[in-house]
Amino acid sequence: MIRICPSILNANFDDLPGEIEKVASTADLIHLDVMDNVFVPNFTFSPERTREIIDFSALPIDVHLMVAEVDEKVSQYSSKNAVSMTVHFEACQDPLQTLKNIRSLGKRAGLAIKPDTPIEVVEELLPAIDMIVVMTVEPGFGGQSFMASMMPKVEKARRYLEQRKLNDVWLQIDGGISLSTIETARRAGADTFVAGSAVYKSENPGSMVEQLRTLANDC
Repeated sequence: MIRICPSILNANFDDLPGEIEKVASTADLIHLDVMDNVFVPNFTFSPERTREIIDFSALPIDVHLMVAEVDEKVSQYSSKNAVSMTVHFEACQDPLQTLKNIRSLGKRAGLAIKPDTPIEVVEELLPAIDMIVVMTVEPGFGGQSFMASMMPKVEKARRYLEQRKLNDVWLQIDGGISLSTIETARRAGADTFVAGSAVYKSENPGSMVEQLRTLANDC
């Protein structure tokens, strides 16, 4: 199954309900980038604003926490309409326990790795992971170029999942997904795609989601 998750990082923050509505009929999830200006050099949403966005969204939310000292903070960002919460391996003191805590909240537990982090760090954590997130840009800002050099990581992550028959674990690519890159990411083994600039800088965001899905499905 292919999942297309528009990121609202490049959307109009003054009208997020309207921006989400543009893709409500075509997207699977809304990807919500939460940045604290500590773990990454940018700030987006406080815990309170994050929960507000989750609650009014017309689509379920995939929450990507790019925040420092995240182990003790996941519950602050959790709300009913959030189906998935991702933390960064690099921001965790105890990744295994933090992933378990996310599951205890009734959410899918995602683990993201930055471009310089080897994919091998996820291997021993796989029993607690519901989604592996391979960053194909440096986290912190939208509109960056897709790093095709990350595809061997994706291929290895896919092998991990196949060897262990972890068919319910998603493999997400986050960063630089567009009409020109989604096929590369799909062929490497990804099944879940975050698309920000490609969707919200297009003339018709809903149609762009459909085009991305078609390309991924045709690979």
